[in-house]
Amino acid sequence: MDVPMRSTLLFSTLLVLLIHGGHSFYLPGVAPQDFDKGDLLMVKVNKLTSIKTQLPYSYYSLPYCRPNSIVDSAENLGEVLRGDRIENSPFVFNMREPQMCNIVCRKILDAESAREFKEKIDDEYRVNMILDNLPLVMPIRRGDQDTTLVYQLGYYVGLKGKYAGTNEEKYFIHNHLAFTVKFHRDQLTQTARIVGFEVEPFSVKHDYEGEFSEKTRLTSCDPHARRLVTSSNNPQEVEDKQEIIFTYDVSFEESEVKWASRWDAYLLTSDDQIHWFSIVNSLMIVLFLSGMVAMIMLRTLYRDISKYNELETLEEAQEETGWKLVHGDVFRPPANSDLLCVYAGTGVQCFGMMVVTMMFAVLGFLSPSNRGGLMTAMLFLWVFMGIFAGYASARLYKMFKGTEWKRIALRTAFLFPGTIAVVFFILNALIWGEKSSGAVPFTTMFALIFLWFGISVPLVFVGSYVGSRKHAIDDPVKTNKIPRQIPEQAWYMNPVFSILIGGILPFGAVFIELFFILTSIWLHQFYYIFGFLFIVLMILIVTCAEITIVLCYFQLCSEDYLWWWRSYLTSGSSALYLFLYAAFYFFTKLEITKPVSGMLYFGYMLIASYVFFVLTGTIGFYACFWFTRLIYSSVKID
Repeated sequence: MDVPMRSTLLFSTLLVLLIHGGHSFYLPGVAPQDFDKGDLLMVKVNKLTSIKTQLPYSYYSLPYCRPNSIVDSAENLGEVLRGDRIENSPFVFNMREPQMCNIVCRKILDAESAREFKEKIDDEYRVNMILDNLPLVMPIRRGDQDTTLVYQLGYYVGLKGKYAGTNEEKYFIHNHLAFTVKFHRDQLTQTARIVGFEVEPFSVKHDYEGEFSEKTRLTSCDPHARRLVTSSNNPQEVEDKQEIIFTYDVSFEESEVKWASRWDAYLLTSDDQIHWFSIVNSLMIVLFLSGMVAMIMLRTLYRDISKYNELETLEEAQEETGWKLVHGDVFRPPANSDLLCVYAGTGVQCFGMMVVTMMFAVLGFLSPSNRGGLMTAMLFLWVFMGIFAGYASARLYKMFKGTEWKRIALRTAFLFPGTIAVVFFILNALIWGEKSSGAVPFTTMFALIFLWFGISVPLVFVGSYVGSRKHAIDDPVKTNKIPRQIPEQAWYMNPVFSILIGGILPFGAVFIELFFILTSIWLHQFYYIFGFLFIVLMILIVTCAEITIVLCYFQLCSEDYLWWWRSYLTSGSSALYLFLYAAFYFFTKLEITKPVSGMLYFGYMLIASYVFFVLTGTIGFYACFWFTRLIYSSVKID
């Protein structure tokens, strides 16, 4: 394909995505697959997941039926980091040809196999499968009178309960699967496209006569019935030396849903109305507060600047008050200025990654059908944004009269990612110790290290070199040689108090959306409302900037010129509230009981809070930096 044609195709695709809101689409190169009657449909198995342990396992880690040879599907970086292990399975269908009472295999459990099944049933593990890139879902009704269906990803390995009037709890396995494949038929070609993949699991103790073989007729089911099993009065128990026969039946159902819209049913949940109302409510409140803050600040600053510039007599000029009084110290380099440069540069890197990722997500390029696409995109964007991190840190470092730009570049390239890497390696060791498929393999670890050392670090040095060659940023006013003494501050201007107060409003802008994000990650639900997430990100940026500017103005009016670090920590303190909210979510919404799973949760949320701190802190710092330069360049300084 030549360049003009490719550009035209990309432009038209972007236009379609914008019109349809990123839901009903397919990307270039991701064409739908047409099936004729009788074509083979290969079901793939994915990981076993549990919201109680948060530790994924491979499907074949349990003694399920296996095909003759297990073939792993090619996976991207994001899928590997998420613990996805996509493999072939013995479940093979023929398009639009129902199959009833199909025997997959027979297993005789030993003590070890029975124990493994019982452990997974105790931890409420679900089996995940894929057909034509669609995940297997189990439709569930909210109530008897409710017609709304909610789709649960996968089906439970089994269940635990009392049976036959006994008080002893027993374990039962779901060994019979009733699949439903929904398809949309093309009226012209009569080919079909798969638009749904559903299952209803049952626990059935199968009976048969004579010796068992693959062609044995099971007396516990009627293969000529429309639906093999509707209920089971004799469920399959999980015990040592128990015989388990795994079976399935598949039916095909024609649907009016088109291929381009097949994900819509999975992405629309019953909580949509609450979600929309909450987001709009939060948006209105934050915009109202931001508008009030902006109005007060503009009016106050206009009056101050006008008053300072209208001073005529020498006596009046000598009677400086408020924020103008500290003009000789306001641009004095702060303590630990090198560290501030590093964190400011890293924040620019995170900011660029977040904004570009959200833009791609809103346009629909990071759809759920592209498994691992979101995480892969964020990793690569973060790596390539290293050039902006190096440039920003070097520019700020040169403004502070620094000369060793290589040292700043080195710290920018290693401090933040090195901290994340240490925590990640510790968590990965815990996962590896649990023999979970979520543990990152050695080859992937090597790829991550290559991305860091081979691409990110050189780009940081390139950006630092370019930034160090630029002309230093000039201060709008001269800095006195002797620092001015800071007067005693009021209790409400205490640094700790003002920093903690400053983080409340940015956190308030995102905490409602944060609930849905945490639910998506830790309760294994779909999240695809990136349009709202992008709006919330914009609100977060505005809120961080405005609250930092307001508190910085009050600080300067109190003749406290140590604003550099405080501006960073003011908006960055919202990360503390994020971590506290994550702890609240853990104890109120999750049922994690294993210590390792709890450590994984708080470890990953600590990483997320650290990234959030760097992101929001940088936004507040640069807003305050722009604000102070603006006001001190707008007044006459003798």
